[in-house]
Amino acid sequence: MEDVHWWFVGRRRVLLQVLDRYLGKNGSHERRILDVGCGTGTMLTYLASYGQAQGVDIDEEAVGYCRERGLTDVRLGAAETLPFEDGSFDLVTALDVVEHLDDDAAALREIRRVLRPRGKVLVTVPAHPFLWGDQDEVNQHKRRYVATEVRERLTATGFDVLRLTYINAFMFAPIAAARMLRRLEHRLRPRIEAQSDFRYPAPGPLNFLLGWIFGAEAPIVRRVDIPVGVSILALAQKASAPPSGFAGHVPINGEDEIIP
Repeated sequence: MEDVHWWFVGRRRVLLQVLDRYLGKNGSHERRILDVGCGTGTMLTYLASYGQAQGVDIDEEAVGYCRERGLTDVRLGAAETLPFEDGSFDLVTALDVVEHLDDDAAALREIRRVLRPRGKVLVTVPAHPFLWGDQDEVNQHKRRYVATEVRERLTATGFDVLRLTYINAFMFAPIAAARMLRRLEHRLRPRIEAQSDFRYPAPGPLNFLLGWIFGAEAPIVRRVDIPVGVSILALAQKASAPPSGFAGHVPINGEDEIIP
């Protein structure tokens, strides 16, 4: 699914356009990249065009899929306690990850810790609480966001926001309508089980068309921010100094220690 489903394909086109603009391709080992919540490793194969890409995921099965692909530089670990030293990476991606966490700020602080000075983080999250639906339930989301919340989280955890935009805008109206209809269906048939939007792949031509529609936003997002969409994309840079009252979470010798 991660390789071919229209949502992953379209999102990937948008993400790569943003990375092209702000990073440029650099396949050397000078730039170190970490994909937090790397899943089955599809995005890692694309991130390798920008530098030395590593992955971390909390799920053993996901890490196993990565290794089956030949991606050996992948570790088992949680976003809130990353198994890496301070200042290890130039870029960290957390793509539809932090909405799964009870403490999203803890993960962002950890990302800041492992970034080098002026290192960047690329984050995507689901947008708009009113779009909450079966997909959120099945995927065990804790929340959906609005753009101001994402900015506040990043600023509070020591980042300067470079870009903040909604994405998947062209599909916003039909997806919103489908979520509202699904919610009505649950009210009329309260025993109906929540089902993932990914449970069935779209037929080939439809899957291609939907991926093309989502991906068509890529050149727009490269240049300007979009005011509405199903998801939110943020690109931020590690601030030169942490905000007042900031505390970083660092595992030391197997023990957790809070440092200023």
